[in-house]
Amino acid sequence: MAGRDGAWRAAAAGLCLLLLPAFSGCGHRAPGTGARAEVQRVLDRRATALLGHDEAAYATTGTRTPYTRLRALPLAAWAYRITSLRPDGTSADAELSYRVAGQDTAPVTARRTLTLSHTADGGWYVAAEGPAQGAGQQLWDQGPVSAVSGAHSLVLGTGQSTEELRGYARLADRAVPAVSRAWGARWARRVVVLVPRSLDGMAALLGSPAAQYRGIAAVTTAETRGAGRAPADRVVVNPEAYAALGDLGKQVVLTHETTHVATRSATTAATPLWLSEGYADWTGYLGTGRTPGEVAPELTRAVADGRVPDALPADKDFGFTGDPAGLARAYESGWLACRMIAERWGEEELRAFYRAVGAHRTRAGAVEGALKQVLDTTPEEFTAQWQDYVRAQLG
Repeated sequence: MAGRDGAWRAAAAGLCLLLLPAFSGCGHRAPGTGARAEVQRVLDRRATALLGHDEAAYATTGTRTPYTRLRALPLAAWAYRITSLRPDGTSADAELSYRVAGQDTAPVTARRTLTLSHTADGGWYVAAEGPAQGAGQQLWDQGPVSAVSGAHSLVLGTGQSTEELRGYARLADRAVPAVSRAWGARWARRVVVLVPRSLDGMAALLGSPAAQYRGIAAVTTAETRGAGRAPADRVVVNPEAYAALGDLGKQVVLTHETTHVATRSATTAATPLWLSEGYADWTGYLGTGRTPGEVAPELTRAVADGRVPDALPADKDFGFTGDPAGLARAYESGWLACRMIAERWGEEELRAFYRAVGAHRTRAGAVEGALKQVLDTTPEEFTAQWQDYVRAQLG
């Protein structure tokens, strides 16, 4: 404003000094030669302090907020790698790589944006940190993280009581051995469960609109690190939909999602969703005593109306944003296909079929080849058998 610029700037500078006594000024200095390396060194010190539980050292690198929110998270590794630095020095983009102690055999990676400023002596510090544009949040972005360790699980939550998190851990601890009995012991045999405060929190972790997951109790995400590397999976819960389930439903959901963790290394782009979701449901319902009609109510109604599917569901039929009844029929169809293989060929052949499909280099020919190799049948014969099985079980 004309005539008052000097006074306004002086007042602003005084306010900034009051708010940030350890730092000089509110402005940003354009980065000079070597600025990227200087910022990287600050981030390296920040990571070392976090891993060493040295809050004082962490505070010298910038905001304490992530440290205070991460106290309960047992970390085995934490590192930043700068991917870009703005010309004006106000922010940097970085890849965060971390591993949870006792859980992850491969790192989780996250794209982060760091807001930067300067200390009184001209060094760099981190004023704020959050997900990069288009990236999902991390659990600590939503508040302080609480942790409960089970025999086979680690449950991390925000806005949840310790007793609520213990409930998830009890179910996850039952899910892990159940999955091992079905799939075998050749997997990590542990699971990490993330429980945000709400559906919106779940969606923020996944970087997608909340409407996409309304009514979905949980999903499993994974960091893929190439063939032969075990990924770092996370079961992400929608606490609103999960709370609406009964005790059996809650157990089936966690066993289903834990199956995805166990089968991840054998699940590839060649694996159709009817097989991966059907196998997870088959494992989830194994030993529950539920009848086909109880597990597959939507498909039962379709059969009663004379609408037996003419083909196994396509991947697009598993979209969360489509018709809820159609989505249910897709899951139920995949479950019945896997149930039929286990009954007619055997559980060992079902596992072998799953692995054979995933081992194929491309989607084209994967199911056909595994049907011939493992089950000695053709896609046409298998589909006809499955249709007859659907009629027999649900008619």
